[in-house]
Amino acid sequence: MFDTPAWLRDLNDQQRKAATWGPGPLLIGAGAGSGKTRTLACRVASLLDRGVPPERILLLTFTRRAARELVGRAGKIGGGKGATRVWGGTFHSVANRLLRMHGKAVGLPPSFTVMDESDSADLMNLVRSELELDRTKNRFPRKETLVSIYSRVVNSQTRLEEVLNSSFPWCKDDVDGIAGVFTGYNARKRAHHVLDFDDLLVYWLALMSSAARKPIQDLFEYVLVDEYQDTNDIQARILKGIAARRPNITVVGDDAQAIYSFRSATVDNILQFPEHFQGTEIVTLSRNYRSSQQILDASNAVIGKARKRYPKDMWCDKQDGVPPRLITCRDEAEQSDMVCRDVLERREQGMRLQDQAVLFRAAHHSAALEVELSRRNIPYVKYGGLRFVEAAHVKDVLSFLRILENPRDELSWFRLLQLVEGVGPATARKI
Repeated sequence: MFDTPAWLRDLNDQQRKAATWGPGPLLIGAGAGSGKTRTLACRVASLLDRGVPPERILLLTFTRRAARELVGRAGKIGGGKGATRVWGGTFHSVANRLLRMHGKAVGLPPSFTVMDESDSADLMNLVRSELELDRTKNRFPRKETLVSIYSRVVNSQTRLEEVLNSSFPWCKDDVDGIAGVFTGYNARKRAHHVLDFDDLLVYWLALMSSAARKPIQDLFEYVLVDEYQDTNDIQARILKGIAARRPNITVVGDDAQAIYSFRSATVDNILQFPEHFQGTEIVTLSRNYRSSQQILDASNAVIGKARKRYPKDMWCDKQDGVPPRLITCRDEAEQSDMVCRDVLERREQGMRLQDQAVLFRAAHHSAALEVELSRRNIPYVKYGGLRFVEAAHVKDVLSFLRILENPRDELSWFRLLQLVEGVGPATARKI
C-alpha cells in the first residue's frame, strides 16, 4: 500500500489537495494565516517527489528571501531531491538570468548592466539638467518623482497623460517636458546597454514575442507564483506567454490582501486568472492558524462587502479570545491620546509595556503617537523607519529650538550652519 509521506499527513485537506494537484492551471486562494508558505513549499516538494526535474520548475516570489525560504523548506520536506536547482527568485532576478541567456533575440548583449533605483534617478536628473528643465520659471518634478512616474507608466502599461491625471495631477502641466526627459533617458540607456529594474520586465515580455519564446517555454514544465494579487499587467502577460503551450501554472494569493496598487499591481490578475487559463482548479485555504474566531468573524464581515471577490470565510479552532473593538476618534490627537491611555491602563493591570504593540500601515503614520508617548514618558521601540525625533527635518527644527534655549550648543550650531547653501562640514567647524 502507498505510504503517505509524513509532510503530507501534516497538512489539512485543502492544503493537501493544493500541494498534490496534478498538471494544469491551479489557483490557491490563501487567506491570512492559512499556512500558504508551507502549502507552496509542499507543492514544490510534491513535484520533485513525482519526478519533475528541479531545473524545470520556476518559482516566482515577491522577494529573493522568500524564494530561498521556500526552496529550502521544499528541500527539507522532500528530503532534498535537488531542490536547490529549482529556478527560484523574484520576477526581476529571473528576468536578469533569462536575458543573459536569450537577450540577443531582442537586441540586448549579454554584457548589459542593471542600474539600481538611485542610479536611475541620477540618470533621469542628468537628462533633466541637459534639457535645462531645472531652470524653468515654474517648479519642474524632481528626479525621484520622475522615476516614480516613469515606473508607473511602464508597469501599468498606461499612457503618460493618464498616469499624470490619475496619480500625479500636480505634474500634468509639465507633460511635454516629462515626455522629453523619458525619451532622453531611454535613448541614454540604449546607447550604453544599461537597463533599470522596470526594463528587466519589459525586455522579458519582449522575449515572449521573439525567437526566444519557444526555448523559454521549453525550459519550464511547472510555474509557481507567490503573492499573485500583487503582480502587475506586464508580469501577468509574461506568465501567459510562458504557460501558453504547457499551462501547468500555480498561483497563490489572496484578493483581500491586494495592497500594492501604488506600484501598479492590479487585483484583476488574480480575479481574472480563471479567464486567462481555461480549466483552472480553485482551492481555497480557509483555515486560519494564527488568530481567534472573534477576529476572523470581524474580518469576514469586512471582506464580505467587497464587490468583486472569491467567496472565502476564514475559520479556526480557537474560539476564545478578546473580541475586537472599533473605536472612532475625531482626529489623530484624540487617537494618540486613546492609545496611550489604553497602554497605561493595561500596564496598571499587570501587562508589561514590552508585551504591547501598536501596528501601522506605514512608518510615518506613527508620528503623532510617538510625540504623545514621549510627552507621557512612555518608553517605546519603533520597528521599521526612523523614530519621529530622528528624522532629519525634525532634528533641524529641534536644533533651532536648542540654540534659542542655549546659544552655546555647539552640535546644534554645527547642524544648522550646514543648512546654509555653500557651507559644508569643514566651513561649519571653522565658524
